Amino acid sequence: MCIRDRGDLAAPANPAALPDGALYRNPANGRDEVIVDNIARTALLIGDSQSEPARSWPRRALAGIGYDVFFCGKGGTGYVASNGTTGNYIDALQRGDWHLPYGFPPLVVIEGGGNDAKQGASDDQIVANAERLIKTIKQRYPGAKLAMVGTLSKSAEHGGGRRTEVDALLGTVAADHGIPFVGVGGWLTRYGLEGELADRVHMNDAGHRALGALLGSRLAALGLGLE
Repeated sequence: MCIRDRGDLAAPANPAALPDGALYRNPANGRDEVIVDNIARTALLIGDSQSEPARSWPRRALAGIGYDVFFCGKGGTGYVASNGTTGNYIDALQRGDWHLPYGFPPLVVIEGGGNDAKQGASDDQIVANAERLIKTIKQRYPGAKLAMVGTLSKSAEHGGGRRTEVDALLGTVAADHGIPFVGVGGWLTRYGLEGELADRVHMNDAGHRALGALLGSRLAALGLGLE
């Protein structure tokens, strides 16, 4: 789902007359999109259950560098992975499982890959769908900065497994498209955060705070803070 999507569809001549959270059918692309009052200060975050909680580490990171956050995504999904009710990132976008914000956010961040690793998606499948998503986002928000955050995991030597591989793969995709990338594969081991896991892959509150600070510093160093 997209946070703040209230499901009320309207298409008046002036979308500025609609309240924050209303749906508006964008005549430029025929998609239903969400009105966001402060779109000029909002980062669009596309992700999975790592990003979904309101106080998640990706959201904390973006808030820490000045942004309000509009989230699109759902737990159990990814570049290829779906959860049975919500499609993977690109399919969910195209068929309206969740709705992008109307207007032009200054930053779009795509996070994920863990569910692709879990569901056994191949490298070719992940790359193909990541490239489809990147193309669509660049077309929809041509003036926005775009960044990618990889797949949170332990190090390869400490059981990171396929999650670590997907993180590296996404880094290659980002590099091929000239997109700033923060690889988070191995971070749980590198920063001693395995003890802050709430389960095998998700953080407790202390872990979210620690990772949010780390990611925020990386994003700021890449020049992605709100100007």
